[in-house]
Amino acid sequence: MKIVTVQQMRELERQADATGHSYAAMMENAGRAVAEAIQRRRNVKDLRVLVLIGPGNNGGDGLVCARHLQAMGAQVTLYIWRRDVQGDENYRLSQDQHIPCLWSEQDRDLALLRDLVLKTDVIVDALLGTGAARPIEGALKGILDVTRQLVQEMRERQVETQHVLSLQPFCSPATVSPRSSARRPWIVAVDIPSGVNCDTGQADPAVLPADLTVTFGFPKIGQFRFPGAGYLGELCIADIGIPAVLTEEVVVSLATPEMIKGLLPARPLNAHKGSFGKAMIVAGSVNYTGAAYLASTAATRVGAGLATLALAETIHPILAAKGTEVTYLVLPDDRGALTPGGVELLGESLEGYKALLLGPGIGREAKTMEFVRELLGLEAPGVPRKIGFVPSAGAGLEKAAPLPPLVIDADGLNALADADHWWQHLRSPAILTPHPGEMARLMHSSVEQIEEDRLETAQRAAQEWGHVVVLKGAYTVIAVPDGRATINPFANPGLASAGTGDVLAGCIVGFLAQGLEPYAAAIAGAYIHGLAGELVRQKLGDAGMVAGDLLPMLPRVIKALREQ
Repeated sequence: MKIVTVQQMRELERQADATGHSYAAMMENAGRAVAEAIQRRRNVKDLRVLVLIGPGNNGGDGLVCARHLQAMGAQVTLYIWRRDVQGDENYRLSQDQHIPCLWSEQDRDLALLRDLVLKTDVIVDALLGTGAARPIEGALKGILDVTRQLVQEMRERQVETQHVLSLQPFCSPATVSPRSSARRPWIVAVDIPSGVNCDTGQADPAVLPADLTVTFGFPKIGQFRFPGAGYLGELCIADIGIPAVLTEEVVVSLATPEMIKGLLPARPLNAHKGSFGKAMIVAGSVNYTGAAYLASTAATRVGAGLATLALAETIHPILAAKGTEVTYLVLPDDRGALTPGGVELLGESLEGYKALLLGPGIGREAKTMEFVRELLGLEAPGVPRKIGFVPSAGAGLEKAAPLPPLVIDADGLNALADADHWWQHLRSPAILTPHPGEMARLMHSSVEQIEEDRLETAQRAAQEWGHVVVLKGAYTVIAVPDGRATINPFANPGLASAGTGDVLAGCIVGFLAQGLEPYAAAIAGAYIHGLAGELVRQKLGDAGMVAGDLLPMLPRVIKALREQ
């Protein structure tokens, strides 16, 4: 599933039309898809539906949707802001079905619109579409403002009513508010809520927030950028007949269940633990023991055959009591912080390991940062660069020993940020998993600049550094040096809590250990982590979710994906 810009979508439609799949056919498919999306979520028979119609293709899609909803048994009314209906076949067909139609120019004070909104069950927003970029003014602003304000007031009354009704067992029926008959209009956006820019994600103050957005052909970049992404509600992607082959040159994709299912490693019946790889995880410190547990357990929960936790000797008893499914490599430390003395021991223990995770919870003590730099062969500020870990004394420094494929997270990334031209010295393929703050440090930028365009930031960083970049956050972006990128479809405030990033890093290294290529391991790990978060949110809500809640969900998600 590719993600496109507005211009790319126009070009895809043009190419589809040129190959025989006409604009008229695409519009028919689009409008019908909106009606069917509503039908799948609501029984539309006798439902009162108000369709707000604008000029251009978006309004045409709305007219088609209105016709199909009417045929399904809904009571549909058209409210047209502006449209040239001369020769408009879809308008003619709507009138052949005797769908009532009101024009905004006949409703100067918007009294008719107010009455319609108050009586309706579903409002379909087909006013602007993906091509709109100008500020919303004049009559259109009035239509959107009135609709939004009335919907908000009606929903607030319904919330009050639900609260009163919930007290009914403790009070007499006479105290129940007559407002129990208040309705809650459901908003459906055609392609995009009017006022959201489909490239930038910027949102006009007049935007009408949707409960459901049905977008056509392919999702758009701006639908994964805030603030606009916050106005979409549920995003449904409707096939309108554009051949997938036309998108071969599009480099940005959306992670889907089908994609992830195809990436999952095979699990043969005659397997043993060596079949599924060994992951070494360097994590934890006296202040962050939980990070080590979460990352190492996540690696086992996504299927790694063996996870070994390399940790400071001081905290070993704590983790050994809690993490019984992993093995341990005890490293020398200074009051719970890793020291450079552990580099050689770690390096000599890496034989047979397919993946190495470095960073969760290791802290930023000076000796620990030196440990990371020495392991990776990085240059400390003002200190000549060491070549890196050597497997045994006397091996010489002319050639650094190779490391297995790397996942670098948390304070491992902070160690990189302190080193000059660090990307030139990593000796193994690496997956970097920064959150926006860590990304800002790596790029010597600010969080605000990183968040301005997360996709472009991740793509640029991956190309410059030559490694896979996983820019965490709402709609996590996974980018590779050749320009390709995949966007994760999850935005979950429940994941904005300590430790969830450690679980993500563990998921990725677990897949890397099982033999997935770095890009595939990053995509699979991010998706399964995100979907596990969605399942926890459904069960617990998005407040109070903690990182440990994700761990038992990881194998359930994998099982569900395999069985779909």
